[in-house]
Amino acid sequence: MSNTANKDIELGLRLRAIRERAGLSQRALAKQADVTNSTISLIESGKMNPSVGALRRILDGIPISLSEFFAFAPDPGPTIFYAAEELTEIGKGGLSLKQVGSNLFGRDMMILKETYAIKADTGRVMYEHDGQEGGVVISGRIEITVGAQRKILGPGDAYYFDSRKSHRFRQVGPEKCVLISACTPPTF
Repeated sequence: MSNTANKDIELGLRLRAIRERAGLSQRALAKQADVTNSTISLIESGKMNPSVGALRRILDGIPISLSEFFAFAPDPGPTIFYAAEELTEIGKGGLSLKQVGSNLFGRDMMILKETYAIKADTGRVMYEHDGQEGGVVISGRIEITVGAQRKILGPGDAYYFDSRKSHRFRQVGPEKCVLISACTPPTF
């Protein structure tokens, strides 16, 4: 794809983001700017590069200046991929809880990389919350208590339970325990 085509697409995406932020449909913007609906559509899809005058007339329909338009950086949307160093630490002491995503607002699920240092646990008082949770042990050993049931899990072992039942996690054995877990809805 040529550099010019990339700039046309970028301009179109920028116009669309600003139009949507202003709460305007393509048709409403076209009417306010006195251009055809297809003109707005072609610009937003990167198939038409408007002249500066045409762009200024379109932006007057929002209204936004040319300098504000070119300074605007559209929201890239929700993050999909996370590097290891981007996980958000929400644990403390001997219990590291690295959360996928820094903000869980609007999310239905929470995913954690949990690391239990030697003898670390979630506390003597068992806890409960609405939802379900599950996970897989990656390394080490963990004792999980759910209600009256207790089991020690090792690498490759997994669990899944109703989080409304009282539960507790406790590292056992000679090495730290690492597990990957998910819970819905997010609890922290």
